[in-house]
Amino acid sequence: MQKVILVEQDKCTGCRLCEMVCSVKHEGVSNPSRARIHVIKWFMEGFDMPMICQQCLEAPCIAVCPKDALARDEELGNVALDYDLCIGCKMCVTACPFGGMGIDTVSSKVIKCDLCEGDPQCVRFCFPAALQYVDANAVNLRKKRDAAAKLAELMSKVVAV
Repeated sequence: MQKVILVEQDKCTGCRLCEMVCSVKHEGVSNPSRARIHVIKWFMEGFDMPMICQQCLEAPCIAVCPKDALARDEELGNVALDYDLCIGCKMCVTACPFGGMGIDTVSSKVIKCDLCEGDPQCVRFCFPAALQYVDANAVNLRKKRDAAAKLAELMSKVVAV
């Protein structure tokens, strides 16, 4: 069963531990600029938003790759990057609508979330549980439940007026 990283933005404290853990896991150094996840701070709005590869079913990054270096790993359900085929053109970085693809500032290679081969470390160390590794179907159910709760809250306000 395919799993995805669910981001619950309202739980994110902006601690950026996910970035540190990711860079240590993949690059062996504690450097957030080398992570596959990035926490974007929205100062004026007052919240933090972890940005990570969405592992799109019809991934634009796969479609634009001229060397087929990106492909879906059916077992894990993620978009996998084959560095032996990648020529570093960075078209995938440009094509990603979510900012999930990045460039390692030291090696200049393209980087993206690989779900840590089924054990995402960013999720493991996210103490406020803003990141969760869940069954893909659970994400749909959770979003529907949240939308229904918001609608019920709005309706109760309308009835009270």
